[in-house]
Amino acid sequence: MDSLFFYGSLRHKPLLDLVLGEAREVQVTPARLPGHAVYRVRGEPFPLIVEEPGAVAQGVHVSGLGETGIARLDFYEGGFGFALRPVTVQTAEGPRGAMVYFPDAGRWPVAELWSLDEWERDWAALSLRAAAEAMEQFGRIEPEELARWLPQMRVRAASWLRARREVTPMRIRHGLGEADVELTARARPYAKFFGLEEQKLRFRRFDGAMSETVARAALVSGDAVTVLPYDPVRDRVLLIEQFRFGPWVRGDRHPWCLEPIAGRVDPGETPEACAAREAEEEASISFRRLERIAAYYPTTGAMTEYIISFIGIADLPDSAGGLSGAAAEHEDIRSLVLPWEEFEAFLQGPEAENGPLILSGLWLAAHRALLRGDA
Repeated sequence: MDSLFFYGSLRHKPLLDLVLGEAREVQVTPARLPGHAVYRVRGEPFPLIVEEPGAVAQGVHVSGLGETGIARLDFYEGGFGFALRPVTVQTAEGPRGAMVYFPDAGRWPVAELWSLDEWERDWAALSLRAAAEAMEQFGRIEPEELARWLPQMRVRAASWLRARREVTPMRIRHGLGEADVELTARARPYAKFFGLEEQKLRFRRFDGAMSETVARAALVSGDAVTVLPYDPVRDRVLLIEQFRFGPWVRGDRHPWCLEPIAGRVDPGETPEACAAREAEEEASISFRRLERIAAYYPTTGAMTEYIISFIGIADLPDSAGGLSGAAAEHEDIRSLVLPWEEFEAFLQGPEAENGPLILSGLWLAAHRALLRGDA
């Protein structure tokens, strides 16, 4: 059977077209499935369907999917613990047979009833961007691996959308923009915790001419937050220390780094909320307020990562610090509190190797007296 009943985000035709491949011709008919209800998965942007007497699940009956269409749908859905089961749905023309992706029993906790209108308002643009990256991996990886990395694809999609919303001042820069870049080819050969994007493009030179076609590659990452906790009353800061893979791969013999608290901004999350969440996860502290330092690209030639850095005003008593970290992310974090004089000396020495920490420390040195006066 190549007919399916869709009750969730695949009712959104642009997403369905993207997953199937836009050239595929299918017939879409409004339908409903009595005795079932659609709920949002707690903490996720997608829904699931459950049996519920007296309820009616609204959706669409889609026919003409073909073997390739089913395979692409299984790739997109299967790794999340959804499997096809036959049902009979009701349409204006009468009952029709269809297959439905039902979740594995007990795998996903449910929240409130799911709304297509709310999903289209809050998640459609992000889901389309992430699904485009996901479906480029069709035939390369298994559905279970896609399910593992799709959350990171959503982080990258959210960062792309955030960048599109930003308006950058052009007071000093020349004024060239995206209209002055001509993209001729692109590929994503790798998409896991990071993505790798390769492009061939031309760009306008400062003399007005277009450049020759050049090949470029970038490591694609999500937007991130750093926050350096500071107690203006006790005049002390908190740092964290943990093993870092980048220095290890570089050949550093001591790849444990001293840093500010840091983390990626989740889809639907503000940088401020991310800073608060990461502070609780990494150091078990909270902030009275945040002072925004700067937002910047640390490595424009090779990475898309964009960092928003804060100073977090906090209480840092003698008991602050210790060991923490998210076990699910294999984190092993040591946090330590330094009085200002010791931190200032550290900042001026060779042991300070982390860019956001150096930037945050210099900003704090320039504004420390004002922060202490406010406290």
